[in-house]
Amino acid sequence: MLSVLVGNIKGGCGKTTIATHLATAFAAQGLKTAIGDCDRQRSSLNWLKRRAETAPPILGLDWSRDLGDAPKGIQRLVIDAPAAMHHKDVEELIGISDVVVVPVLPGAFDQDATAHFLKKLSEVKAVRKNKRVVAIIGNRLRPGTKASEGLAVFFASLGFPVVARLRDSQIYPNLAESGSSVLEGTDRRARDYAAEWAPLLALLKAAA
Repeated sequence: MLSVLVGNIKGGCGKTTIATHLATAFAAQGLKTAIGDCDRQRSSLNWLKRRAETAPPILGLDWSRDLGDAPKGIQRLVIDAPAAMHHKDVEELIGISDVVVVPVLPGAFDQDATAHFLKKLSEVKAVRKNKRVVAIIGNRLRPGTKASEGLAVFFASLGFPVVARLRDSQIYPNLAESGSSVLEGTDRRARDYAAEWAPLLALLKAAA
């Protein structure tokens, strides 16, 4: 089983969007997929409730109070981490993960919080000894803006690879209303945004 943790200590950075998209990508490949929702808002689980019955199935696991075990037979587990994780939470979640995906938004507050989170990650033994893959995702980018340009400079100072850059678009919340994702969209616009996910999906395929 490949386990992917999507986390950052900064709320509102798009963890649930990333987590649900990765789950749809895995499910579309015919892999038995589950989402472990660790956030008290249960956003991933609510997204699953809106998902069409005809869509590739994804199992929802309510881990908002305590971490559980993935059921037998699950091939891909995506963990939607809570915001404001303490060091103990980080270590525990990394302990059951193979890959850590860290979304970050443009802006000084988000960048400062992400830098702090990455420092926490670096202190975890499994990360320090390169036993976990850590991937940074630039999220809700608006090309040509000062904030996005500043994020590019921030990326260069991280010491962790920036795997994908995802543009800001209303297509994401629109599709979330029906429990779907751009990776399942069939029109040209959805395919255009889906292409930005290819580097991250390739990394996860290599890690499996």
